[in-house]
Amino acid sequence: MTGKTTLGVCIIGAGRAGMIHAVNFRKSVPYARLVAVADPNMEAAARAAAELEIDRYYTDYRDALEDAAVDAVVVVTPTAFHREIVVAAAAAGKHVLCEKPMAMNERECDDMIEACEKAGVQLQIAFMRRFDESFQEAKRQIEAGAIGDVVMVKSLTRGPSTPQPWMYDLKKSNGPLAEVNSHDIDTLRWFAGADIAEVFAVGGNFRCPDIRAEFPDFYDNVSLNAKFVDGKLGSIDGAMGVQYGYDSRVEILGTEGVIYLGQTHERTIVTAGKGKELRRPFMNSWRSLYKEAYLAEDTDFIASIREGRPPRVTGYDGKMAVKVVEAGNASLRLGAVVKL
Repeated sequence: MTGKTTLGVCIIGAGRAGMIHAVNFRKSVPYARLVAVADPNMEAAARAAAELEIDRYYTDYRDALEDAAVDAVVVVTPTAFHREIVVAAAAAGKHVLCEKPMAMNERECDDMIEACEKAGVQLQIAFMRRFDESFQEAKRQIEAGAIGDVVMVKSLTRGPSTPQPWMYDLKKSNGPLAEVNSHDIDTLRWFAGADIAEVFAVGGNFRCPDIRAEFPDFYDNVSLNAKFVDGKLGSIDGAMGVQYGYDSRVEILGTEGVIYLGQTHERTIVTAGKGKELRRPFMNSWRSLYKEAYLAEDTDFIASIREGRPPRVTGYDGKMAVKVVEAGNASLRLGAVVKL
């Protein structure tokens, strides 16, 4: 256990997900205190600090790592920078919560894991769905044998937003399998209790026709089938720019039953008008659906540091998701089954 009663936290990356973590550490995580934010955009860093009512912000994350008040960092930058920042944070003796995807490739993941192990600091990967109450109850039921032996896990994530321009280049983003479906990959592994042995993926660009010539490999829809090392089956459905809302659902099929996870409605209101149709608001954002899961994840990160125990989502978990992303993208290119 660390000797400090309260751990100082710096958020590296002041975007949407970064601010979710920042608000949690500012107000709601026991034994933690938000002390700084870092973002290369001066305006974004200053605006975040003002909104969070803290007096320290940095435009260079390395300056934050030199701050003695910072005990842990949350890395919420584009994936291409994760390896560099996490290795530097470990060398500075800072514990790390790293957002998904963990890194661009397996080698970078190994570097991050090795650096944190060598420095004796925590490395937790931010697969927050594992901290969602319904996901945790499903895991308990599986372990209790409520549906017999797990046979197949299906997970889908479809987002309403059109891709950011940098995502079109798969060399920079690894595509929707990384940016959208990393959570689904981890969901399959967690509920199946096994690693993935082989994958076959198909995809297409259906909503971004104007960039097809420049980025012919980009896909905004993907379907991936997987086989686990122990023979279980898996299926992933991912999409960007669907417009109708944020859609995240899971089905776990066993030999004696099935578990369904996910809700498509954001609020409980249902309206019936003179047209004799029922209207109910569709889920608008992952920030709404997984708000409590983010808080539980941040809380457990600090608890793992104070208790001196491994994090509940490890660097190995992050690495295995990245391996599946790499294999899935290879399958898309080759049109063939790819073994991990």
